[in-house]
Amino acid sequence: MDFSLLLVVAVAVTGLVWLLDVTWWRRRRLARLATAESANGATLDDGTRRKLAREPWPVDYARSFFPVLLVVLLLRSFLVEPFQIPSGSMRPTLEIGDFILVNKFTYGLRLPVANTEVVDLGEPQRGDVMVFRFPEDPSINFIKRVVGLPGDRIRYEGKQLYVNGEAVPKELIDENPESAPGETEFREWLGEHEHSLYNNPRDPGPQMREVEVPPGHYFMMGDNRDHSNDSRYWGFVPETNIVGRAFAVWMHWDGGLPSFGSVRLIH
Repeated sequence: MDFSLLLVVAVAVTGLVWLLDVTWWRRRRLARLATAESANGATLDDGTRRKLAREPWPVDYARSFFPVLLVVLLLRSFLVEPFQIPSGSMRPTLEIGDFILVNKFTYGLRLPVANTEVVDLGEPQRGDVMVFRFPEDPSINFIKRVVGLPGDRIRYEGKQLYVNGEAVPKELIDENPESAPGETEFREWLGEHEHSLYNNPRDPGPQMREVEVPPGHYFMMGDNRDHSNDSRYWGFVPETNIVGRAFAVWMHWDGGLPSFGSVRLIH
């Protein structure tokens, strides 16, 4: 279910009903009231007046909900949109159940539903954590880290990432972290971003020959390198699929009580 589409439809319907009432239906109600008063030759009692002037329930609902729906649509489309992390592909940076905030204007203002850019405000940078529409099914939102920019040459071999022929720096943090038994935790420096990642020493993982990122596309990878369905398997993300940059975790909820103790910025 595309919530953005539903929201746009709701705004359009309630706005149209409200507009029709302002420009047409309200005048008819007032004319009906004036005719009734003229026919009675006297002022109507309050009950009759309220009945004749009363707004139909669709108009009442539209007038109440349209401003609220419009504000929500504008906020979600052009400022900030919330998402929940459904998988572990971005561990240890993001855990299953994290609720994140996504900046919708960092990479330019885009029309809701159509996702067409109308104002260019910037481009994704290497190392950004980005939400995008899955190229194989645009109704699904994915979140990964930007590894390759247009024109970059990307290779992944022996659990080492190479960008433009150079190994991306990383260092060992923990050979068996308590939060992920069996994994090895590293710190990696990608662009201006310093972040942690997991590798599984028992899993050879994919070996990817060098590829060049085409113009207008991006190469994405999860921080949980051996447990991430990313560009190594299905290719590049076109610029038109960009949703926004994830910048903060504001809540964690894994089925129990919501936790606000993990509020933090995303690096």
